[in-house]
Amino acid sequence: MDKKNALRAGALAAGTTLMMLLMSSPALAVTPDDGDDPGPGLSVIETLGLYVVAPIGLFLLIAGLVWVLDGSTDRHPKAKAKGNAKTKAAVKAS
Repeated sequence: MDKKNALRAGALAAGTTLMMLLMSSPALAVTPDDGDDPGPGLSVIETLGLYVVAPIGLFLLIAGLVWVLDGSTDRHPKAKAKGNAKTKAAVKAS
């Protein structure tokens, strides 16, 4: 990439970042929108259950189903070739 293209890419990235920072004004977050009706907050146990335990449980469930329903017959690792030692011994014996 030559210097001109690098400068152009840097200017584009800087401009995009600046525009996104200007458009996402945190001052607008203080004023609630029309129709906002927040419910009661979650307890610590509910939060941990929803954002930690539930995803891990779903992952384990899906991984278990894949493991159980997998129809592969070749699950054992391939044995390393130890046949060379036997053939060398057989060659020496003969």
